[in-house]
Amino acid sequence: MTTTDVTAQHTRLINALSAEDPSIRLKAALAAGSNPDPVVLEALVERCAVEPDFFVRDMLSWALTRLPSEITLPRIRRELDSEHNQARSQALHTLSKIDNKSTWAWITRDMLRDADDEVARTAWRVAVVLVPEAEEKDLVEELVLQLGRGNRGVQLSLSRAIVDLGEVAKAALEKASDHPDPDVAAHARATEMLRRNPETGFDAAIEDAKRAVRLGPERAAAAEAAAAQAAAEAAAGQAAGTATAADPDQADPAAPATEA
Repeated sequence: MTTTDVTAQHTRLINALSAEDPSIRLKAALAAGSNPDPVVLEALVERCAVEPDFFVRDMLSWALTRLPSEITLPRIRRELDSEHNQARSQALHTLSKIDNKSTWAWITRDMLRDADDEVARTAWRVAVVLVPEAEEKDLVEELVLQLGRGNRGVQLSLSRAIVDLGEVAKAALEKASDHPDPDVAAHARATEMLRRNPETGFDAAIEDAKRAVRLGPERAAAAEAAAAQAAAEAAAGQAAGTATAADPDQADPAAPATEA
C-alpha cells in the first residue's frame, strides 16, 4: 500500500466522520476503532466536541480507546480545559472508558461543580471510576455538596455516583439528611435509602424522603411505625382467614350442618 493510498483512505474516513447522515458517521467511527491509526486522533477528538448523536459520540470514544494511551491521554487532557461544554463532557466520558488510574489527578473540584449539568454528571461518574480508595471519603464529601441540584435526571445521576462508593458514603449522607434546605435533606435521605437497598426505585425513595422531611423526624418515625403495624395486622388477618378457610373444624359453629 502506498503513502498516497493511506492518505486517501484517511481523508475519506475523516470526511465521513462529519457526513450529514449519522449512520455514515457511525460507520466511520466504527472503522476508525476497528483499524486504529494515530493519524485520525485529532479528527476523532474534534468530532467528539460537536457530534450531536449520542451513539456516534459513544463510538468515537470507543475508537479513541483503541489508540495507544500514551498519545490519546495527553490530547484528551487538553479537552478538559475546553470552553465548549460537550468537549469537556465527552473527554471525561472517554477517560472513564480508558480507565487509567493515573488520570484521577485530572478530575478537579471545578469539574465536579461544573455549572453545566451534563459536564458535572459525567465528572461524577468518571470520578467514581478513577478515585483511589484512600480518597473515597473526600470524594463523597465533595459530591454531597451537590445534593438537591437540578432535575430528576441530575439527582438520579448524583445518587448513583454516591451509592457506587458504598459504605464510605453513609456518614456524609446521614449528616446531609438534617440539612436546613429540604431539597438537600430529601435527596440525601433518598440516596441513603438507595444505598441500603439498591432495589428501591428512585422516584419512590425521593417521595418517601420528601414526606419524612415535611413531617420531621418524630412524626415521620411515628408514621412509619403506624404503617408497619397496620401492615403487620393486615398480614396477620389474611393469614388467619386463610387458615379458617383451609380447616373445616374452624368453620362458623352457628352455620347449619350439611346433611349426609
